[in-house]
Amino acid sequence: MPLLDVVALVPLALLAAAPWTPADRRRATVLLAAGLVAAAAVVVVVAEGARWQRLPLVLAAVVAGAVAAARLRAAPRGDGRRRRPAWRAVGVVAALGLVAAGAAAAWAFPVLRLPQPTGPAEVGTTVVEWTDPDRPEPATDDEGDRRTVVAQLWYPAAPGAASVDGAERMPYLGRDLQEASAVAAGIGAQFGVPAFLLDEAVRARGGAVVDAAPLDASFPVVLFSPGLAGVRTQATAWAEELASHGYVVVALDHPYDSAAVVLTDGTVVPSRVAASGDDAQDDRNAEAWAAVRAADLTFALDQLGRPGTLPDRLDGLPDTSRVALTGHSLGGASALLAATTDERVDAVVDVDGFPRGAPAPTQPVLALVAGAGTGSADGDRAYADALDRALAASAGPTYRLVVPRAGHLSLTDAALFLPPVPMLLGSIDRPDGPRTTAAATLAFLDATLRDGDDAVAVLDALGDLTTTGR
Repeated sequence: MPLLDVVALVPLALLAAAPWTPADRRRATVLLAAGLVAAAAVVVVVAEGARWQRLPLVLAAVVAGAVAAARLRAAPRGDGRRRRPAWRAVGVVAALGLVAAGAAAAWAFPVLRLPQPTGPAEVGTTVVEWTDPDRPEPATDDEGDRRTVVAQLWYPAAPGAASVDGAERMPYLGRDLQEASAVAAGIGAQFGVPAFLLDEAVRARGGAVVDAAPLDASFPVVLFSPGLAGVRTQATAWAEELASHGYVVVALDHPYDSAAVVLTDGTVVPSRVAASGDDAQDDRNAEAWAAVRAADLTFALDQLGRPGTLPDRLDGLPDTSRVALTGHSLGGASALLAATTDERVDAVVDVDGFPRGAPAPTQPVLALVAGAGTGSADGDRAYADALDRALAASAGPTYRLVVPRAGHLSLTDAALFLPPVPMLLGSIDRPDGPRTTAAATLAFLDATLRDGDDAVAVLDALGDLTTTGR
């Protein structure tokens, strides 16, 4: 239980014990206990802000106050002692329960705090929008509608970027709080949960400085595609870590797939992906969605190599002669698929993504696998077989890293602000999932794109490693 909740329990225990204190001290004890409960609630709210998780604690203070008031107003019995109605005991128990409920809510949905990047560079971020004039939007019937993607870049920033006047951090879920709220609403609608459960993600900010001046150099490019219905920021901790070590990370929102995509003009594009209930049809749908995403990745790489597609200050920053495609879940499948037809790609990172279509990339591949599995023995076997086929095609070295106890979402930022439900997050410690993803990716990319040290030693320390083609 968090320390702040323990602070609230002490005066509640004092209030519960008040009837058994000496008569001459009883009134003072009740008043002191009730006042301390209210003070504890105020301290918690001031310390953490007005979070919905703390509403039970505020209600506990109200209940405690009502119990105290009733105790002080109670008429004495004939023997001079005051009555002790059972409901007052019930009130104290209810207050204790409310404190426990608030503590559980605060534990299940903690304040989202992204880890500090460990690299030597500060990190900047910016958002761009690109429309492909040659590709119709496959999700609509409008013949004039063209495919648009929204991309967020994280990059090495010039020293002192964070101390420049007016420097600000971007909200975690979007360019501003309005976009963050719209994205949270889209995620809630997509996964059938109330949007307020994502308030921590809405209120949080990343560590990167918005529109910071970049370092005067060129850096390898790492393109990222999120999971099915996922959003571009779902791996912000990973992106900031890579950028601090000298990479330009470009994460995409895929309209009509990502839970909600907010365009530059404010239009909110909701997701249209949904399970059909038929496994065979769902597999066909996933292959089609992966193909669209693969084309998005290729198009984004095209844009990064063209003059004028980025803000002037970022011209020349992406080194498109050194490129990795990465993704989580369906995004990982899309990265594998795009690499099969794009010779500009030098490496692929698949974060727990079931290969779709005919992914036979010849480039070096790192596959991160959640050790907790899918919850289905048949599903785990099918995933392992598909991954075997994809890795066998690579002409370069491949690395399959099974992360013990990790769940599917624990390899992303989700582990930092969602309840640790074993089916989704496994039983790995919350910070260890994103940390493992970042460390493994960094070691692999340094070895592949920069001719750095062999990645085996680092990867082997992070989980169960299998290599081929080395």
